[in-house]
Order: sequence, then structure tokens, then C-alpha cells
Amino acid sequence: MATKKHPRSKFYELLQAQIHNEFTASQQYVALAVWFDNSDLPQLAKYFYEQSLEERNHALAMVQYMMDTDHHVEIPGTGSVRNDFSDVRELVELALEQEKEVAADIKALAKAARDEDDYTSEQFIQWFLKEQVEEISKMSTLLNIVDRAEGNLFEIEQFLYRDSTDGGDDSGMPPVAGGKL
Repeated sequence: MATKKHPRSKFYELLQAQIHNEFTASQQYVALAVWFDNSDLPQLAKYFYEQSLEERNHALAMVQYMMDTDHHVEIPGTGSVRNDFSDVRELVELALEQEKEVAADIKALAKAARDEDDYTSEQFIQWFLKEQVEEISKMSTLLNIVDRAEGNLFEIEQFLYRDSTDGGDDSGMPPVAGGKL
């Protein structure tokens, strides 16, 4: 027995596109992590493997929201992923730019929800707005550390090792389809 799904609004069209963006970001972070892993930089690798999981969880939280609100959801492929880099700064700079792009996308989602008087979706997206402020801040700090290390990769690794305290589970995060990893 097929159930009728709600028609798509601009918000839900953007949310479906954002699921694609989050999965692409996750794959890009895997590529960065592998580059660091292959360069014997275990703390940077660990950091970006964790970032990849975080982006995956964001995508699946959006999937869960679409299911919870009775909207059809499609699991997309990912966009292209860059794998070739020349130095550490280039990778971290790419990650920072990616986070800034995601922040702009999330703001567009918030605006669409507000413009459509979709208060539930506006409330849902609030967590992601806060999250992007944190993500941009963390990536900006890492880029500053890379610059201050002046090529001394050991200093960057030490910083990440010292700074690797887990912030704990953010209970405000929306539920993740299949469970958060």
C-alpha cells in the first residue's frame, strides 16, 4: 500500500540538494583523511575521518527529517572529490572553504523555511546554523595553526593531539536515520 507523500516546497527541494552536498562533503573529508594518512600524519587523518562521519550524520539527519515529515527522499550519489594536493595548507584551506559553502546553503534553507511560513522546518534547521558557526571556527583555527607552524607538521599533529578532547554528544542534534555513528 503506497502512501501519498507531501508535495515538494522550495525548502524540501533545497534540503534534498543539501543531502547531496553533505554526502559530497563527507567523501571529500575521506579524501583529505586518506591523503594525511598516506603522509604519516595520524592526527590530521583522524581529525578528517571524524569530520567525514560528522558530515554523513548531517546528511542522514536531513534524510530522517524528510521521512518524519512524510516527504519522499532520494539518496544521491556524490559530487566530484579532489584527491591531489601539494601541501597541508591546501587541504585545510579547501576544508574551510567547503564549510563556508555549507553555511551559505544552510542559510538559504533557513530563509526558504521562513519565507514559506514553515516553522517546523525553520526550527529543524536552527541546529545546523549553529553547527556551521562551530565548524567554520574550528577549521579557521586549524588553518591558523598550520600557518603558525611554518611547515613544522609535528606542531600541527601535537596541536590536534592536545585538542582532541571529545566535546561529547550534542543532544540538540536532530535524529539521524539509522543512528548516529
